[in-house]
Amino acid sequence: MKIIQFLILFITSFLSAQDFESEKKKVTQFLDQWHKAAAEANFDAYFNAMAEESIYIGTDATENWTKKQFQAFAKPYFDRGRAWSFKAIERNIYCSEDGKLVWFDELLNTQMKICRGSGVLVQENGQWKIKHYVLSMTIPNDTTDEVVKIKAPIEDALLEKK
Repeated sequence: MKIIQFLILFITSFLSAQDFESEKKKVTQFLDQWHKAAAEANFDAYFNAMAEESIYIGTDATENWTKKQFQAFAKPYFDRGRAWSFKAIERNIYCSEDGKLVWFDELLNTQMKICRGSGVLVQENGQWKIKHYVLSMTIPNDTTDEVVKIKAPIEDALLEKK
């Protein structure tokens, strides 16, 4: 009897691992298509990948947008025929036990050099949707002091307003 229980547990965990690997591939394709939509200035495909109540946090301290705000910001970039081009160099994907929530981080090759993206995806009507995305520029540790000097006047003014 214990052997049968062990086999059932083993098979169940194997299937769960297979399901997770399959879902990771789908998430990878989804995110790659999302980035591709921006590179091709496909406004509808890009924003349809985002949940209606999604949040996009950009690299500037003032960029914390709802989907509608981000659409308004991004529309001129898409209208000119090319928004931005992000290609994943590395990506880590994590999944909730029920498979309905995914969070990830990624290193991206961009026009700003290497950036980091991270986000949360949810399933809505059987489709993945971006619920939250954060884009950050990477700063080599050895250059932090120089970068802080450059951004200090701008961000000091923001801090005074808070």
